[in-house]
Amino acid sequence: MFIKQLYTGCLSEAAYYIDNEGQAAIIDPLRDIDAYLGLAKERNATIKYIFETHFHADFVSGHLDLAKATGAPIIFGPNTETNFPIHKAKDGEVFQLGEAIVAPPPARFWPFGLRYTD
Repeated sequence: MFIKQLYTGCLSEAAYYIDNEGQAAIIDPLRDIDAYLGLAKERNATIKYIFETHFHADFVSGHLDLAKATGAPIIFGPNTETNFPIHKAKDGEVFQLGEAIVAPPPARFWPFGLRYTD
């Protein structure tokens, strides 16, 4: 498993790129998606999921552009309402990255968090 934090100091925002066995997930992407696409290409991975931990009031997310470029679903917590297509993660739902599992915590801990098991 490979994990890289992409930190933007001027916004105090951390996005994450995770890949395992050629499948990648992006967590809280910034508007400029080139870094995520570049990492996936460099690591010969396909972006499979785009996770948003919550709505961001402090920066513009790149989730819509990234979903359009990759076909990956945008995943939010179960109580999220949007005017664009998303996948609402459910309690107990798991997301596979190769043999690794990325799973949201129980709903009482939402908006959203993730844990992974390798």
